[in-house]
Amino acid sequence: MCMTIRLMTAVVLLAGLSVATMVQAHGGGSTEPMDIGALRPLGEKLLDENPYRGDKEAIKIGESAYGQQCARCHGIQGISGGMSPDLRQMDVDKENDKIYLEVTLRGAARNGKVYMPPFKGILPQEVIWAIRSYTDSRPKE
Repeated sequence: MCMTIRLMTAVVLLAGLSVATMVQAHGGGSTEPMDIGALRPLGEKLLDENPYRGDKEAIKIGESAYGQQCARCHGIQGISGGMSPDLRQMDVDKENDKIYLEVTLRGAARNGKVYMPPFKGILPQEVIWAIRSYTDSRPKE
């Protein structure tokens, strides 16, 4: 019985370490430089609707940015493993664009636990909308 308790304690500790590692994986808000020169500049005012929807270059840039910033939690190629929302399941419309932008900028927390860090001031809106273009382009399964 003592061995079972030790094993359970080790599993709980490892699970906690894994969660801490995933949170650290966001790099404290740092991002890799991304070449967004092919995207039309959007300016300082935040848009509430995706201006790049269907734009092939935005989708390509969004795929790379998604891989760098989102895949570790939301799943490779936009396919969630169940731990985080599957972004492909969001309806492609202005209302969901607003929700996506709000959550991306402010992050998501519940009962003091951070489930997604805020990206306000970290990712330019061009990258945020390119990621949305990529997830919009992925087939819902």
